[in-house]
Amino acid sequence: MTTTQSGLFGTLLALAVLVPSDVWVYLDARRRAAAGRPVQFATGSLQVQEPEQWLALCALLFAVFFPAYLVSRRQ
Repeated sequence: MTTTQSGLFGTLLALAVLVPSDVWVYLDARRRAAAGRPVQFATGSLQVQEPEQWLALCALLFAVFFPAYLVSRRQ
């Protein structure tokens, strides 16, 4: 496997994990919001509770906001 092929494989593998995880976050947050139990997270002036916000933040900074979502949904 060449360097280019391994780089492509790594990218595809990352997308295969990140995209379904982001979709799950959005669908779960939407279901909880519809049930009147939105998943809320706040730090400093940043407040997140809308499913679209969760999706955008997880898509941009997965390593930070996916764990934050998992912790916040338990509260």
